[in-house]
Amino acid sequence: MMQLPFTKMHGLGNNYIYVDGFQVELEEEQLPELAKQVSNPHTGIGSDGLILLLPSEVAQVKMRIFNKDGSEAMNCGNGLRCIAKLATDLKYVHSSEFKIETKSGVVQATVHLQNGIVNSVAIDMGEPILTRREIPMQATEEYQHDHVIMEPFEVNGTQLRATAVSMGNPHVIFYEQKIQQAPLYELGPIIEKDIRFLEGVNVEFVEIINEQEINFRVWERGSGVTQACGTGACAAVVASVLNEFVSQGKPITVHLDGGDLEITWEESGNVTMQGPAVTIATGIFYLSM
Repeated sequence: MMQLPFTKMHGLGNNYIYVDGFQVELEEEQLPELAKQVSNPHTGIGSDGLILLLPSEVAQVKMRIFNKDGSEAMNCGNGLRCIAKLATDLKYVHSSEFKIETKSGVVQATVHLQNGIVNSVAIDMGEPILTRREIPMQATEEYQHDHVIMEPFEVNGTQLRATAVSMGNPHVIFYEQKIQQAPLYELGPIIEKDIRFLEGVNVEFVEIINEQEINFRVWERGSGVTQACGTGACAAVVASVLNEFVSQGKPITVHLDGGDLEITWEESGNVTMQGPAVTIATGIFYLSM
C-alpha cells in the first residue's frame, strides 16, 4: 500500500487535496482514480478534487487539477491562489511575484504575507474569452451572434437568459433577483452537460447588489455545488460589465458562499482576482490503487 503525503487547502471553502509533485511521482493513468479516491468524504479525505504542484519548463511552477469525478480541469482560480501559497511555503519560489503554468496558459501570481505567512494572493488571470466558438458554445439556427450576452436560453421548460464567458474554462452566467432562489441544484447539473456547450460548462447564478457588489453561487463542471469558484467569479464580473451592471476598471466584491473575492476587469483587458488561501491540514493518505 502506497503512502501519499498530502496537504489539504481551501480558498473560500473551495477545498482540494494538494500533492507535491516535486517530491512524489505519480503515474499518469493513476490520476483520475486518485482524484476520485481522495475526494470521497466517506472512504477518502473529502474534497472538491485533486491538485498537483509540479515543476514547469515555462514558469516557476505548474498546476494540474482533477475534479472529484476524475476529469481534468483547465483552470481553477481558488486552486491557483492555494498553489501560490503552497509553492511559497515549500520554498519552491523565492519572490513575491512569480508565474504559474496551467493547462489553459501561464498566469502571474503575487503573494501577500503577514508575519511571514501567506494570507492573501492576487492572480492576473489574463484576458477573458468572449467568442462563442472559443468558449466553446454551439450556435443554433436562431442564435448565431459571435458573443453570447443575455441570449435566450431554454432548459427543462425554464426560460433563462445566458451570458457566456471563458476564463480558460467555460462559464455561463444567469441573473437572479434573489440569489437564494437560484435553481442551482435543479438546473445546474442539466446545464453543465447541455449539448450547446461542447466541453460542458460551469454554471453561475448572480444577483446584482449595487455597482460594487454582486452575490454569486456556482455549480462547477465535474464537481457540483462548491463554496466558491475563482474563475467563475471572474467570469461573473466580466459578464456583469458586458451587461452594464458594473463598470470595467473598478474592483467588484463578489460574495460567494465561502466568502469574498475582489475582482477587477482592468482597462488593459486582463482580469485580476485577489483573495485568501488557507492550509487546513497535512497528512498521509494510504493509497489502495
